[in-house]
This record gives sequence, C-alpha cells and structure tokens, in this order.
Amino acid sequence: MTPERLARFEANRRRLFGVAYRLLGEASAAEDVVQDAYLRWERCDTAVSPEAWLTTVVTHLCLDRLTSARARRERYVGTWLPEPILTGGPHDPLEAVTQRELLSMGMLVLLERLTPPERAVFVLREAFGHSHREIAEILGVTEPHARQLYRRAQRHVAEERTRFTPSPEQGEVLLRRFMAATLAGDVAALERMLADDVVAWADGGGKAPATRGPVTGREQVVRHLLALTRYASRIGFEPETVNGQPALAFYLDDRLAGVTVVEFDHDRVVTIRAVANPDKLAYVAKQKI
Repeated sequence: MTPERLARFEANRRRLFGVAYRLLGEASAAEDVVQDAYLRWERCDTAVSPEAWLTTVVTHLCLDRLTSARARRERYVGTWLPEPILTGGPHDPLEAVTQRELLSMGMLVLLERLTPPERAVFVLREAFGHSHREIAEILGVTEPHARQLYRRAQRHVAEERTRFTPSPEQGEVLLRRFMAATLAGDVAALERMLADDVVAWADGGGKAPATRGPVTGREQVVRHLLALTRYASRIGFEPETVNGQPALAFYLDDRLAGVTVVEFDHDRVVTIRAVANPDKLAYVAKQKI
C-alpha cells in the first residue's frame, strides 16, 4: 500500500471505529471490523471515494456480525450491556462526540431492540448525518425502503430516550455525591437521590459477581447498593467520561473491577448500569495504559 492510500485510510479510522462501535456495542469487535476493512482497502486498486467505500464495507461487516451476535447474546449469562469505552481524553478512539446521547450506554441498549438493518440506518442517519439516498446506496436498498427502516427505528427508540443529561461538571458532582453516600452506607442520602422507579443493571457475564436481572425500585436498589459497603475499605474509584457520559471506574485492591454509568433525571438517579465482566473491561484498561 502506498503512503498516500495509507494516509487516506487513517484519515477515516476514527469515524469507521465510531460506526462499527455504535452498530456492535463492542469496542474489541469494532477494532476487528476496522482492521478487516483496512485489509480490504489494501487490496482494492480501483479509484473510489475512501469515505463512501470504507463506510459501506464496515457497515456490511457489522451487519454480518450482528446476526450471529444476537444469537450469542441470547445465551449470555445474566444482563448484557455494551462494552464501555473512555471518551473525551487523549486516548479517545472516536471523533469528537457532538451528540453524546447517540453514544450513551442507554442508547446502545435501546439499539439492541432494532433489527440489524434498522440499527444501521438509524446510526448512519442520526450519528453521522448520511442522507437517505447515501444510506440506501450503502445498504443496497431503495431510498423509500431506507426511509421506512429509519421511521421504524425512530418509533422504537423515541419513547425511551434520555430524559435529562447533566453537563459533565454537573454529572461529576452528582456521581461523587452518589458514590460517597453508597460507600458510607448513608440510607437517607441514597433515598433522596434515587427516583421512585430507579433501575439498576449489572453485567458480570458469569465471570464476575452480578445480579442476573434488573433491580427495580428505590427500596430494592438501596439494599443492592448497601451490599457494596462490605468492600468499602478495598474499593477505590475514579471519575471518568465513558461513552460521552460521566461515569466511575471502580478498583478493587487496585485492580480495575468495574465501570458504572449512572443516568440522572435532573438530580435523581434513574438508571445504574455497571459492567464488571472482565472481558468487557479489557478495552478500558488498555486505554488507561
């Protein structure tokens, strides 16, 4: 490959990773897809637009993977959550996040409900601003069909999009207050911070302690959080930006043991998503080296 062609690929790498990650919800798989696209680009000797050609290749590679991924996730032990990535720092693998909601854990979970074509259309349209004509060409469908897929995807996610997203500064303050109350076992403070219908999800993948399903309601979630106090002397945490959202990286005996994203509706906690599966923490650990 000539230096010029390599440079053209590298100019697109972050955007391609962004497409693949939003489609798959797995950083490691997104890296594999981008590498596969690179190998195909290396063998391609036709005069093509690199952005359009590579976007098409990456999208179709992801569509192939999504079919088998759905079957794997049906066999997954406990709750499946997306693989977290650190964003906003020097090791951010993505382009500047202009629409944080479209990268958030909550949105990626919602996108799991879509069919692979619906997910592709939604991501290409909302996250990357492709026209319906461009999306139709990428997917190899008619433009009316692309529009129909987009409308279906919109309907699926419209009712459950994030109610309120605090600024990074607000989010960090709220997270620190929430974590301090949790580790101190301050029941009154936790009850004030949790919404009535709060839901906590945990992904251990059968490889780390985690609830198998959601914990719902203020009383149940408080009880769930208080179980952490037994490890208070061994737990450390660092505020991070994960998937464009304020989050906490947890360390147990100085080893990365989890990443937790807490979603707020103003100053009330509405959703807690904790990833403890060590396989899903490997990418974050690599970013922090």
